[in-house]
Amino acid sequence: MTGQEQNKPHHPHDKGYKQLLANKRTFLELLKTFVREDWIKDIDESDLVLVNKSYILQDFNEKEADIVYRLRTKGNDVIFYVLLELQSTVDYTMPFRLLLYMTEIWRDVYNNTPKDERERKDFRLPAVIPAVLYNGANRWTASINFKEILSGYRKFEKHILDFSYILFDVNRYSEEKLYRAANLISSVFVLDQRIQAGELIGRLRKLADGLKNLSRDEFRQFVIWLAHVLKARLPEPLQEKVDKIIDEVNPWEVEIMITNLEIALKEMEQQALLKGKKEGLKKGLEKGEKKKALEVAKKLLQAGMDDSFVIEISGLSKEELESVKEEIKKEKH
Repeated sequence: MTGQEQNKPHHPHDKGYKQLLANKRTFLELLKTFVREDWIKDIDESDLVLVNKSYILQDFNEKEADIVYRLRTKGNDVIFYVLLELQSTVDYTMPFRLLLYMTEIWRDVYNNTPKDERERKDFRLPAVIPAVLYNGANRWTASINFKEILSGYRKFEKHILDFSYILFDVNRYSEEKLYRAANLISSVFVLDQRIQAGELIGRLRKLADGLKNLSRDEFRQFVIWLAHVLKARLPEPLQEKVDKIIDEVNPWEVEIMITNLEIALKEMEQQALLKGKKEGLKKGLEKGEKKKALEVAKKLLQAGMDDSFVIEISGLSKEELESVKEEIKKEKH
């Protein structure tokens, strides 16, 4: 299977992150903020090219998404392959899956290179740098090195394939680090961490000053991501409110946006509380009606009425009527 047109993502986070990272500046921001490698400082935004293909295999295209960049600089041809692993559980076969995707990239490059060029002695496949962006609550415990999933790798270490991938583990970054970075991708990570609903507004308020410093384009990316993820947690009527709150908001209006979102979330909490009270009242009434029906059935049975008449008058089921009969027998004894 060669690279194919990007599939529509199936998870709100997938869509949000794909839109964010499809921006070269944001992608480079991700690398420079969270990767500690010397080669990072040599990457220039103008050298990055978004590859409009997905290499997700058919077995996984319902559960994940990817983003691919090509870097051409100083005679090197490098491909960054980032898998968006936005699931709740850790996949311990991740190194193997990444190898499959890397192989698909190389196959695609090879098949799309003219025959006379790829047969030359100096032909080189691009280096592929694999990475995983994971936002699950559980700590990522899968092997980072490919060789560690191979049986007996220590004995044959010199002769086996190996690579390590970059891990962006959203929930493992400290709040302080993210606030200190004060950029678009760190702001997204702050809000994407596993937090209680009530913490969302507090974190937004802490981000407010940094959000004002984003460019207009970056701020729009942020609120689009926020809408995708926030709306997935809200009932439909409030989703429309979030759209109206976020629509065409500007960086200097961030406090107004936060206040309006806070009002919307409080409204959601009040609606949920009211719904709970209504359901509790309904159950209480139903319980009272059932008690009354049982008492009527008991009196009718004691008066010698037949079962069909008692069921018709009380509305009880046959099983419930039998329970009443058992209760009468116990009382007699």
